[in-house]
Amino acid sequence: MLKRELIKSGIIIAFILFLAVFSTYYIYHKFQSDRNVDFNSESLNVVFHDVSGEKMSLTKVTPVTDSVGLSSTNYRFDIHNNLTVSVPYQIKIVPDKEMILEDECGEFLIPEEDLRISIKVGKGDNKIYDLKELEDGILLDRSVGALGTDAISIRIWVNKDSELLAGSRMHYHGIIQVIEDQDIVAIR
Repeated sequence: MLKRELIKSGIIIAFILFLAVFSTYYIYHKFQSDRNVDFNSESLNVVFHDVSGEKMSLTKVTPVTDSVGLSSTNYRFDIHNNLTVSVPYQIKIVPDKEMILEDECGEFLIPEEDLRISIKVGKGDNKIYDLKELEDGILLDRSVGALGTDAISIRIWVNKDSELLAGSRMHYHGIIQVIEDQDIVAIR
């Protein structure tokens, strides 16, 4: 009788362990797939690590210094080179016209001269620009080495010298584009 109870308890414990492992695996991959948005070409893979993917939004006006702006929302993504030769690419920031129409905020757009943007590649230093000073919206122009990966981090904030009132209804909506040989890789 005792042996039978031990076997029964062992089967129940094994079933509970199996269920726990399966559930944990399923939940992990469900959230992981929601956070990784992939864009691929023959030579580059672009993986965004946030649910928002390539879309950037700034919906709360709070003029801040650069040091505070560097702690704002972080848009992170990796650019992986699939080839055995170096591949040049550009990162470009363009207005998200679809989101501007959807939000009906065309008249409430934060002017580009009031926005600061930073980019960091890997463990390098942050490079900070006024959004208005970017020529054709190009934030970065570089190459990723053979079979290499560039980890990119972009942040955007309202310049401390802006005359916009904190808490105003102004918005900014942009799209991060990764461009390889004049072809846009990272876009829907």
